[in-house]
This record gives sequence, structure tokens and C-alpha cells, in this order.
Amino acid sequence: MRMRPTLSWTPTDDLPPGSTDPAPVADALSGGRVLVLSGAGLSTESGIPDYRGEGGSLSRHTPMTFQDFTGSLQARRRYWARSHLGWRTFGRALPNAGHRAVAAFGRHGLLTGVITQNVDGLHQAAGSEGVVELHGSLDRVICLSCGTLSPRRELARRLTAANPDFAPVAAGINPDGDADLDDEQVGDFRVVDCALCGGVLKPDVVFFGENVPPARVEYCRALVRAAASLLVLGSSLTVMSGLRFVRQAADAGKPVLIVNRDPTRGDRHAVTRVALPLGAALTGVAGQLGIAVDGAPDATAGR
Repeated sequence: MRMRPTLSWTPTDDLPPGSTDPAPVADALSGGRVLVLSGAGLSTESGIPDYRGEGGSLSRHTPMTFQDFTGSLQARRRYWARSHLGWRTFGRALPNAGHRAVAAFGRHGLLTGVITQNVDGLHQAAGSEGVVELHGSLDRVICLSCGTLSPRRELARRLTAANPDFAPVAAGINPDGDADLDDEQVGDFRVVDCALCGGVLKPDVVFFGENVPPARVEYCRALVRAAASLLVLGSSLTVMSGLRFVRQAADAGKPVLIVNRDPTRGDRHAVTRVALPLGAALTGVAGQLGIAVDGAPDATAGR
């Protein structure tokens, strides 16, 4: 299935209002078998902006499309210059309370899995296991000719060697790890090719307009089938790659719960949308369940 390059979505007046009561989320988690679907909003408290929330990057930045990347050397030069600079900041981001709460829910056996639309690796850094990276990860690079995967740190070393004087100041960082640079700042940035075959290198992420691998989609659908409920965290669900799992769960009669401050494209399929900041909401839910986050004493100990 092709990931639709939909960059915006306008809420309609008939969407149910958001709630400030996270009790339904706690109730769902207490029953177990919850599948988490996370989006960029979960990582904003780690210093990575989202696409569409208040101050979202789409107000100033259009993400690279697969067609532009593969069709233009200049587009690849611009992408890799911006991404190389952004990686220095992006790679230093740390998990926030929301990521740690999700990891704690998993450790207590309340989750059947985590699907993330994010490419930042912060779920895994927080301790979550078996995370499905729906859109891939920025810490890997793939050759479009020979298919070889290699670590991003190796590419970063090669790009630094090829561009020793490249040190512009970015106006900001985006959810895809892309720094805000203008064409003058990009200049004549040198792109490097695959060290094995000389092919074009691309981050191992799904660009807008690119296919999410069918096997990955089907695996996620199987996770939805196995879950009792679906918990969406920090996603506007604008793109079909995530929305399809919300629709699948709702069509199967499984409760969909959303924690996102702004309305989402999936609200009409949800039993509730909790309009609270992710970190505070999930930490509060963990407290209601007696689950420790951030090393606090576990209220269930000794029971």
C-alpha cells in the first residue's frame, strides 16, 4: 500500500471534543493487551518538534518526497546537508516521560506491542522492546542499488570527512531529523555514495510518497488483530499509514483511545481523545496503575 503524501488535514466541526480525563486510558491499560501507536507528538518533550501541532514544522518545512530524492542530485545534496547537520542534534535527543511510561507499561505486561511512526529510536532508548518502526529509523542507511544496510554513524563520519568546513547554524530541527538550512547554507555540500557499489544512499526511512513495506504493514495488522484495544499517542493520524490501523481496530469493534492535545483524523473512530500533554498524562496514568516511571518506588512492590 502506498503511503499517501498528505501533508495537512482540516478538522471538521462534527468531531467529538477532547477530554481532560485520562481514566479511560488507565482502564484500558488495566485490562492489558493494549497496542500502542505513537507519532511525532510523543517526542516533542524530547526537543523534537512535531509536524502539525502548535509550532509544528510543516509551517516552515516541506518533508522530502521519495520522488524528489531519487530524481534529483541537487535534492539529495540539499537533503543530506540538512540531515547531516540535523543528525548531530537529533542523535543526542533523550527519551522523555512519555517514552518511559510506555516502556513501563510494557514491562508490566500491559501491552501487546508498540508501533511507532517516529524515526528517532526513543522508544527503544527508553527500554521498550519489539518496537515496530513503521517508517524506519534514521540510525540506518540503505543503498538503493545493492540494498546494503549500514550504520548512520559511519555515513556521518564519511560526510564529515568529505565536508570538513561544513558548519552552518540551523534555524531549527524537524521530526525527520532535517535541519532548516537555505540553499546558500547548503552550498556545494558533497554527497557520498555507497562504499560497496557506488549507488545512491538513502536513510532507511519511508519518505512521503514511498511505500511502507507490505510485510511490515501486514505484521502491524496482525498486531491490531491480537490486541484488545488501540492506544494512539501523539499522532494527528493525517497520513493513511497510521490511520488505517485505527480504522481496522474500530471496524473490529476494538476500543480506540487517543492522547493528543489537538483534534486528529481518527477522532471519530475513538471512544475518547484525551487532550493533555503526553508526558504528564501517561505519567499520571502510570501512577493510577501503581506503576513506577523514572525509577520511582513501585507501588505494586510487596503486594
